[in-house]
Amino acid sequence: MGELKYEPLFETKKAKGRIIYRLFATSLFCGILLIWIYRLCNIPKPGENGRYGWIGMLGAELWFGFYWFLTQSLRWNRVYRQAFRDRLLQRYENELPRVDAFVCTADPAIEPPIMVINTVLSVMAYNYPQEKLSVYLSDDAGSELTFYAFLEASRFAKHWLPYCKKFNVEPRSPAAYFASLSVSDQSDAEFSEIKRLYEDMANKIDAACKAGRVSDQAKLEYKGFSKWSSYSSKKNHAAILQILIDSRDEGAKDIDGVKLPTLVYVAREKRPQHFHNFKAGAMNALIRVSSEISNGPVILNVDCDMYSNNSYSIQDALCFFMDEEKSHEIAFVQFPQSFENTTKNEIYGSLRVIDKVEFHGADGYGGPLYTGTGCFHRRDTLYGREFSKEARIDLKSSCPEKREENTHELEERLERLASSTYEQNTQWGNEIGLKYGCPVEDVLTGLTIKCKGWKSVFYRPKREAFLGVTATTLDQILVQHKRWSEGDLNILFSKYSPVWYGLGKLNPGLVLGYLNYCFWSPNCFATLYYSIVPSLYLLRGISLFPQVSSKWFLPFAYVIIAELTYSFAEFLWSGGTVLGWWNEQRIWLYKRTSSYIFAVLDTMLKLFGSSNTTFIVTPKVTDEDVLLRYKQEAMEFGSASPMLTILSTLAMLNLFCLMGLVKKLILTRELGFKYVFETMALQILLCGVLVFVNLPLYNALFFRKDKGKIPSSTAVQSVVFSLSVCTCIAYL
Repeated sequence: MGELKYEPLFETKKAKGRIIYRLFATSLFCGILLIWIYRLCNIPKPGENGRYGWIGMLGAELWFGFYWFLTQSLRWNRVYRQAFRDRLLQRYENELPRVDAFVCTADPAIEPPIMVINTVLSVMAYNYPQEKLSVYLSDDAGSELTFYAFLEASRFAKHWLPYCKKFNVEPRSPAAYFASLSVSDQSDAEFSEIKRLYEDMANKIDAACKAGRVSDQAKLEYKGFSKWSSYSSKKNHAAILQILIDSRDEGAKDIDGVKLPTLVYVAREKRPQHFHNFKAGAMNALIRVSSEISNGPVILNVDCDMYSNNSYSIQDALCFFMDEEKSHEIAFVQFPQSFENTTKNEIYGSLRVIDKVEFHGADGYGGPLYTGTGCFHRRDTLYGREFSKEARIDLKSSCPEKREENTHELEERLERLASSTYEQNTQWGNEIGLKYGCPVEDVLTGLTIKCKGWKSVFYRPKREAFLGVTATTLDQILVQHKRWSEGDLNILFSKYSPVWYGLGKLNPGLVLGYLNYCFWSPNCFATLYYSIVPSLYLLRGISLFPQVSSKWFLPFAYVIIAELTYSFAEFLWSGGTVLGWWNEQRIWLYKRTSSYIFAVLDTMLKLFGSSNTTFIVTPKVTDEDVLLRYKQEAMEFGSASPMLTILSTLAMLNLFCLMGLVKKLILTRELGFKYVFETMALQILLCGVLVFVNLPLYNALFFRKDKGKIPSSTAVQSVVFSLSVCTCIAYL
């Protein structure tokens, strides 16, 4: 008999239309070169009006051209993956590896326990051998409320998991599942019973959270509450480790007699005198603790607000880890970060283009970034192991053996692994585990893993693997992007910079891809210049662009039209709407002229030793009025902040410049219509677009009466400052 034909567990396909896109990008690059040539050859002579403004425009356009070149690395070589779960099960159904799932939460006040345990239950209910699945919850606040919710979830899981299996439920977050059904789907007796059990659990958790404490009766029912003392607080508490379900125990079964996944609660020790390294420190504590309990060779990392929306995700990920010929160099499989609460037109923008275009481009050069959630890792790579063609990691495993040590003894012994002093004088956070010292420790960790010879995979199945909750106010979005862009800029200036650490270790295309994100925040300077100077010069009647009748007008027109057309087509192709694309342009401008500025400033302060790394958790609780306005796609400006002041001032400055030009044209007739539109058409267009983009800001400044309007103090500051600048410029 001949040998059986090898069938891969996954395939990789290159994006269609690559040649057409490359020709288009080349033509666009030629247009950019012509713009640079025009700027260099037509610099006004010393003493002429507009000389310094012209030189500034040259600098801004050089930067825009350079950054556009970086973005091409994420579009030049896109690839798409397809996993074959049926082949995986045919070959390895009885040898599937153990999988450890890590869920992280930091504060029950902004990450409600009921949300956390819905994520935990969705992960426990994966379509996977339950005895090979272990779920760990890291509670960095050490909250008895979160533990109580976790305990209640462990009891409800005995009913929920068999129900999911029997009816092939999707999604397997109870809250999401119940919300997805119509009234006609809810008449079944078994459905009614499981929903009643969930509501009973949710009501108990809600009552405890409203009271701010767990009832004495509940504490008496479970000895684990004795670990908490009256002196415990979010930032000062002892290590607590509780194994609520151990799949090795005979009694760890659901109501159908089927084994349950191992379920472990971990609150690492936190003391004010010891820096805790935020989420990276929590993850590293979980890596150590899990190595002694289940030691799964595959680790899933998911945020507490990102529930599993696809019960086959583990099988999908394993297709990339267990292929006999193509898997040996894959360190992690990154799934998209998708959100269930985005509005139809994505009022605050989205990660749509990043997930559906850019990460596929990075995958073509060795893999996407590790984004900190929805990611499956080989455990060995998180320990700092370097890739070797000779030493291949075998993930196949049988069921875990029964442990001789009893659960209580194991808990007591392992609490030291989660102590605040355990990592002192060790390589944790440096050579082992997630890296410390960066607001985006996940991106940094993924970069260092790939610099050790490994690759990653980006997989976007037809059914989203994870769904989370995105921010519902402009302030939250800007703060979140400040952290991301600041962290990426920190990487650029660190010893792990893609420029010197990655060069020679990574594909050059991937180096450029990383730089695309590292240079997010420095975009603020060129964008600020383009948002201010052309409008001010328009007010003075000084042209900074070629005349409409000039041949040099053509490259400007081509680059503007071609880039906007491509951006529009790319967004629609990614599943967005027309209005969604326009909202994306607005948020693009807002990020670059507010959060990115503060990201650069904080990074500079940190480089000079005047600032420390901070990590801000985005609130997952939304006021009802705010939520109503969000659903109606009304932007939320309610809280005063320096970022909002900057945005309001820029919006008013452009409005006053446009109004000043209209005044000159109509009232004073200082300038002729024909002359103005011939010489300054592009400046008028730019200023007009900036005003049009800022319509929601003007509405919030002058017309809105709800609490989402711009605070009066911010409005006054913006109007006074921008009017003063425009007045000074007009009479210079």
